[in-house]
Amino acid sequence: MIVEKLKKRWGIEHNWQIVIIFIVFAVTGSTASYIGKPILNYLSITPETFSTFGYWILRILLLFIMYQIMLVFFGWLFGQHKFFWNFEKKMLRRIGLKRFVD
Repeated sequence: MIVEKLKKRWGIEHNWQIVIIFIVFAVTGSTASYIGKPILNYLSITPETFSTFGYWILRILLLFIMYQIMLVFFGWLFGQHKFFWNFEKKMLRRIGLKRFVD
C-alpha cells in the first residue's frame, strides 16, 4: 500500500502525519506563489520595468527561496518540524548547497 511505503520512506509512524505533511506542502506552495508577485511589485520589479525574461527568473528564484523558508516554518507550525527540517537539508544537499546545512 502507498501509505505504508511513504511511512517507511519518510520515517513516520502515524497516518495522520501523512495528512499533515501533505497539508504543509499545499499551504507552503500556495503561500509562496501568492506572495511572490507583491514582493516583486514592492521592489518595483515588473515585466515592464525589467525584461520579461529577467522578471520571471527573479520571480522563480524568489519563489524557490521563500518556499524553502516557509516549508520549515509551516512544518514547525503544524508540529512536523523534524520531518521538514530533514527534508529541507536533503533537498539543499541535492542541489549543491551542502555547506548551508551541515
